[in-house]
Amino acid sequence: MASAGLPNSIQIVEVGPRDGLQNQSVPVSTADKVALIERAIAAGARRVEATSFVHPKLVPQMADAEAVMAAVPRRSDVSYIGLVLNRRGFDRAVAAGVDEIHTGVFTTESFNQKNQGMTVEENLRAWEEIAGLSHRAGLRVSISIAAAFGCPYEGEVPASRVIELARRVAEAGPAEIGLGDTIGVGVPTQVTELLGGIREAVGPIPLRCHFHNTRNTGYANAAAAVAAGASALDASIGGLGGCPFAPAATGNIATEDLTYLMERMGVSTGISLGDVSRAGLWLADLGLKPEALLGRAGPFPS
Repeated sequence: MASAGLPNSIQIVEVGPRDGLQNQSVPVSTADKVALIERAIAAGARRVEATSFVHPKLVPQMADAEAVMAAVPRRSDVSYIGLVLNRRGFDRAVAAGVDEIHTGVFTTESFNQKNQGMTVEENLRAWEEIAGLSHRAGLRVSISIAAAFGCPYEGEVPASRVIELARRVAEAGPAEIGLGDTIGVGVPTQVTELLGGIREAVGPIPLRCHFHNTRNTGYANAAAAVAAGASALDASIGGLGGCPFAPAATGNIATEDLTYLMERMGVSTGISLGDVSRAGLWLADLGLKPEALLGRAGPFPS
């Protein structure tokens, strides 16, 4: 049973197949990407960010998006998320059979230009188009506000800017709004402040958080987000990840370590600790370097 003030359960969105692999220098085959997705589902993941539909020259690791989606197991209880940045990416994602569309906007002009190749206002217009297309196609659509806690190019990001962006994106009717600490600079007090301010600005729209553990604050931030009312948390098996356009950005919080934290706090995740830990250790067989600690230390009690 969860402690006072905490929910009984939290949804963990598995982002390893996309955000975990996109920045890896070691090539990962389509078959191994699908195997990772299958292991995530076997461990209990029910929302999986499977791939991204961006130009392969920008993110070569995601060049096989259509092949991945053609090979994933189709189940009525599993939803596959595809990341898109524009109309072309949306069309590809729909043709590939994704269940959810996800996109993002950065808080600063510098980072938005580096990552999206457009201004923030242009990005917001692209979001409005993607949201409208998704609604007409009957697809769940969500958006994340990235670099919400700080920017590698412009430094501190005022909370007021993040909250205003949340208000703007909410006008297009997202099923969920994400809050991303893309470079891992946030701390729990920021999480509490931002989630509280965004909740006042957007009303009952579910909020999802995405934390990197660059400065070892990711798990503390995740706990703060749950206490502040987030309905979902992103995590990556093995703690893989990073942003190709952010200097020194390291991995996501690890699904196995987050699961351990939540379950010990009495917050159910639906994820099997044993299965997800074995999936994290398996990544080493691919030549990758998982950062998760649970696979090394083991759960408690044993």
